[in-house]
Amino acid sequence: MPPGKRSQSNTRDINSACVSRIRPLIAAAALSLVAGALTRAQAPARPDRFVGGPDALALIQTLNAELLRSRSATQTLEQWCGDHRIAAEPTIVAKLIRRVEKAPTAEQRQRLQIAGADVKYRRVRLECGSHVLSEADNWYVPSRLTAEMNRMLETTGTPFGTVVRPLEPTRQTLTVTMLWTGGLPVPDALFAHRALLFTREHVPFSEVYEVYQRGILEFTPP
Repeated sequence: MPPGKRSQSNTRDINSACVSRIRPLIAAAALSLVAGALTRAQAPARPDRFVGGPDALALIQTLNAELLRSRSATQTLEQWCGDHRIAAEPTIVAKLIRRVEKAPTAEQRQRLQIAGADVKYRRVRLECGSHVLSEADNWYVPSRLTAEMNRMLETTGTPFGTVVRPLEPTRQTLTVTMLWTGGLPVPDALFAHRALLFTREHVPFSEVYEVYQRGILEFTPP
């Protein structure tokens, strides 16, 4: 065979061998891509998809502003839970944390306008489904509530804001503390509010310290 034709034949043989070796690799890669796509399509959406995302800080600032405008933190969290579909049932439940006591300070007694009156303490974890939205310390004056309100606070997991709703309360925010301003990892505690609650007659009856948790970000965006 002439040298030119022998060279062309060798080249065809080499190309054919390369194609034979590459073809299974291409097929395997294609199958892998298809399997990966099917897995992603079948996998349930992660409830914490927004945690740490680029919009997380903007979401926190949005909720913070809504709480500052609100008369009730409980109602605001319930609305947030429903709007973002954090849980199938957007209901806020207060999980009582028992065997914890924090006596009110002299400054708190002054803000509540009490001298020797009894002040009770209640610590709760506010949850929507399995997501913890906030942890709250609550000092309240039982003599300024009804007997039924006091019973519910002592024996049930009903949120404080729901229990005292008949008083038509208003909130005066005392402090706002941002505990996270970006970066990873996202901590459990994001920001905190200290607020004073008043009856419709503008009589102070409770002081709350609420620490909002990363559970407020645990939802799948639409």
